[in-house]
Amino acid sequence: MTLFRLFLVAAWLGLMGYTAVVIQNHGPDLLTVFFGDIAAIGWPGQFNFDFTILLALSALWVAWRNQFSASGLLLALLAQFGGSAFLLLYLLVLSVQTRGDVRAMLVGDRR
Repeated sequence: MTLFRLFLVAAWLGLMGYTAVVIQNHGPDLLTVFFGDIAAIGWPGQFNFDFTILLALSALWVAWRNQFSASGLLLALLAQFGGSAFLLLYLLVLSVQTRGDVRAMLVGDRR
């Protein structure tokens, strides 16, 4: 679990650093570029569409794990629009809250 947690922290820091450089070089206008690539029907758009589906699965899991409660739905919105920045931190927090019990991390109170 320690290595997994280190991965989560390193990945989050790497993502934040990369994102900061992209914003500095290209500005914060992600959505125009993101959906523009999808509309262009090319490989960048295919990747973005695939990623959107992956985000939706992540959000659905977060909502399900939290039994579709109000807080679970709010977390699902964060998962959908926050991507890995959200999910890496969410998994890190869950790993601490569940004392590393992977089953509890994955299924929550349903176990």
